[in-house]
Amino acid sequence: MTIKVLLADDHSILRHGLAEALAIEEDIEIVGQAKDGLSAIKLVRKLTPDIVVMDISMPDINGMDATREITRDFPEVKVIGLSMHSAKKFVREMFKAGAAGYVLKDCDFDELALAIRTVMAGKTYMTPEITGNIVDNYLRTPDEPDEPLSFANLTKREREVLQLLAEGNTTKQIGLKLHISPKTVEAHRLRVMDKLEIDNVAQLTKFAIQEGLTSLDM
Repeated sequence: MTIKVLLADDHSILRHGLAEALAIEEDIEIVGQAKDGLSAIKLVRKLTPDIVVMDISMPDINGMDATREITRDFPEVKVIGLSMHSAKKFVREMFKAGAAGYVLKDCDFDELALAIRTVMAGKTYMTPEITGNIVDNYLRTPDEPDEPLSFANLTKREREVLQLLAEGNTTKQIGLKLHISPKTVEAHRLRVMDKLEIDNVAQLTKFAIQEGLTSLDM
């Protein structure tokens, strides 16, 4: 049986490199490529892949929110997080969003292929390096609570507004993209700043990058 895979990453060179490498595998077919979370959601609806390999930090809609929407609306589609972030808070948030696997971007192509086959078989896959770190941290500090992502108390709409603000969109542009009025955008922005205790857009941008909401460089 051929496994239909959709690749979602905002770096086209990485997407094409992955596509070429995975094309060698006889049981894997790349059915599409998405440059952001919104495109990934749309292509899942159109192409119904078996697996989505999802980058976490992407423009417009980040990989965590895209994963949450895909696994909610298409429970038969499995998502594998592909990220440069190895901190357990990112891993935990992707699995909470519904991902069935998590692989680091510096892994070998063979490991990604293994992750795809493992998840397709109904199992969970996590890069051994991450598994080892999480177990090691737990054994050293078993009573220490997990560090939550700082935006966990934001609503889906507030996260969308935060991400678009951090990516340099104006209030008007955000309103057009989200189909809401500029006044509503402003209300969301103020609530986000209040919840995060941040009082300027520059700090919001820095926060969004650190928390993996956008792939912009600091």
